[in-house]
Amino acid sequence: MSALPSYSFGTAKFRASDLLRGLLVLPRNLVLAFLVLYRAIISPLYGDVCRYYPSCSAYAVGAVQQHGAVWGAMLSAWRILRCNPWSKGGVDDVRPHAHFRYDLTARGFVVPARKD
Repeated sequence: MSALPSYSFGTAKFRASDLLRGLLVLPRNLVLAFLVLYRAIISPLYGDVCRYYPSCSAYAVGAVQQHGAVWGAMLSAWRILRCNPWSKGGVDDVRPHAHFRYDLTARGFVVPARKD
């Protein structure tokens, strides 16, 4: 299992005062929880078979973090379709969202940005 790129982690902490604003990122974090479980349980069984860096599952984590559950899933599906034995491969990072307004936790989950 390849490691996640460094941009997939942050130092933010989720606080109880963020609970109401955190509901907006709940779908994104549910998809991220699924991806974290996939990367911990299923991905090691395959080994390093992806032609791209970061691996397709790591790309999916970055795409969902940056672009949300729906658009991130679409970007991930397109990446998986491109990852085949006939592709050249190489480095293919997720393009950062132009107006990303959230913070990332140490485990890679998305929390609302704090102004203080």
